[in-house]
Amino acid sequence: MKIKELKEKNTIELKKLLAEKEENVRKFRFELATKQVKGTRQIRGEKRDIARIMTLIRKESLNQA
Repeated sequence: MKIKELKEKNTIELKKLLAEKEENVRKFRFELATKQVKGTRQIRGEKRDIARIMTLIRKESLNQA
């Protein structure tokens, strides 16, 4: 997901998306441990999206304080 798309969302939507992405990473790790996944590149994108989302949430909380 692009940062531009994420900036358009409010904090509640970002938190929902963050939970969704974290769940995807958890499922992916489980599949990886059971050898159900061949490519591991997808997890990198998910983790980067999580970092972007967390950064935006942190920025918004600092702006409000």
